[in-house]
Amino acid sequence: MTARLLSAAALSPGFSDPVHQGQQVFRSVMMALARPGRLTAIEAAGIQPPAPLTPALAAMALALADYDTPLWLDPALARSDAVGQFLKFHTGASVMTSPLEATFALVSDARTLPALSSFALGTLEYPDRSTTLLIGVDSFTGGKAVTLTGPGIETTQPLRVSPVPVTFWDQAEDNTRLFPRGVDMVFAAGNEIVGLPRSTSITRSEA
Repeated sequence: MTARLLSAAALSPGFSDPVHQGQQVFRSVMMALARPGRLTAIEAAGIQPPAPLTPALAAMALALADYDTPLWLDPALARSDAVGQFLKFHTGASVMTSPLEATFALVSDARTLPALSSFALGTLEYPDRSTTLLIGVDSFTGGKAVTLTGPGIETTQPLRVSPVPVTFWDQAEDNTRLFPRGVDMVFAAGNEIVGLPRSTSITRSEA
């Protein structure tokens, strides 16, 4: 019975039109990273991944990962055999035990996000050999405000992300100082995503 249930979870609906939907989600992720801090809609309708994987996180994984893409899953996702089977069935990607080995990391709960330095940061010669973090959050209206500046931002861009670990913004500032090394991040809440690439400078606000 358990095997049948897990198999059914693995076969939960992904993209109904993998080519076109995958391209659409890929463009949304690229747009979010090109316009840091700005809300970007993501098309995740019809995707029914096993919990705690959300449709938005699943859509990004399906669009970005394939059989040659190492994934890392946060503890809540890694504990679910159904999530692992769903991702394997729809992407063919391998799940790695170490975040340092991952091209993409799926984090279902930002409160459990490991230190950013625990992921692959790339090298000066190969800065692209780093991890992109896909992080589930509750909203883009709560939490402390930060102000973003840098490429893709005309003047400044406000951003709120909730929840994040207490030390997250300290780590994010350290990550920016590593540029061109460092991780890129995409936050997802509902059907919206926000990009925070390593090239973006962060200033803390009082509010």
